[in-house]
Amino acid sequence: MDKVIIIAEAGVNHNGDIQIAKKLIDAAVEAGVDYVKFQTFKADNLVSKSAKKATYQSVNINDGDDSQYTMLKNLELSHENHLELISYCSERNINFFSTAFDVEGVKYLNDLGLTFFKIPSGEITNYPYLKAVAQCKKPVIMSTGMCSEKDIENALEVLVKFGLSKEMVSILHCNTEYPTPMKDVNLKAMLSIKEKFKTQIGYSDHTLGIEVPVAAVALGAQIIEKHFTLDKTLSGPDHVASLEPHELKEMVLAIRNIEKAISGDGEKVPSKSETKNIAIARKSIHLNKNLPKGHILTDDDLIPLRPGDGISPMEWEKVIGKKLIVDKIEFDKLSFSDI
Repeated sequence: MDKVIIIAEAGVNHNGDIQIAKKLIDAAVEAGVDYVKFQTFKADNLVSKSAKKATYQSVNINDGDDSQYTMLKNLELSHENHLELISYCSERNINFFSTAFDVEGVKYLNDLGLTFFKIPSGEITNYPYLKAVAQCKKPVIMSTGMCSEKDIENALEVLVKFGLSKEMVSILHCNTEYPTPMKDVNLKAMLSIKEKFKTQIGYSDHTLGIEVPVAAVALGAQIIEKHFTLDKTLSGPDHVASLEPHELKEMVLAIRNIEKAISGDGEKVPSKSETKNIAIARKSIHLNKNLPKGHILTDDDLIPLRPGDGISPMEWEKVIGKKLIVDKIEFDKLSFSDI
């Protein structure tokens, strides 16, 4: 893959409001990302009614209700919502994408015509889910938050068993804490994943800011996923650890710049843009005093000065001991025709 794929994770930051979801799509278009991603789930298939919110969810929502079920029920997207968002993405010329969290959701997204699937970190140990994804026979991106290498290996075995080749799987390093502390990012683990599993790699980011995903691209990430929101102060589980629209735009620009910066062939040669500056920035051998014809040149007679369009100072020893065949004045540039 030549171009880094940037997925803007709207997730559940629409807060259950289709108009906010459309505004998120608008922001993703403005930022120039490749995909805008939502989440496809039914709370009844995802979580028990007795399940408690994660600590970060309780802190970020702070509504006094500790029920994960109630939170997720309010964040569901209906079938009509999906069709409306897919249509709006088509109008805005951006790719719609979504993550399913159960077998029913996988089949539903497949029926909607999604061209690839995203396995979220929480489902990497969900055997029926992995089987359903693999049986769709479409490329897969798999996040690995909370995972050991063994977890990744086991999930890959299921995907391959049920019809995928390893070449169809991209693995994203990830940390499932919102926001992720910098000390826990462990970005080098992304390189370990590439070395061990020989797959395409990327990074799904939950840190604050844009530095880490940009650094991941510099290290070789081919896919970047990042949560974004219209306003970090909105109530909801993921807003705090998301980028606002202007930050998303800055991240995309930074990634595209890094993409260009690491696109060379690795051979160290003067670039086309800097060649014109060689003579300006380098030096050539000049005379530091008036010298008559017939003078034998010594170290004391010479000085390296700009411009560098004469004899290179690297040829200093070739000049020492040579006889001038013309008169030279102070600060004259020396040429081989002078000696």
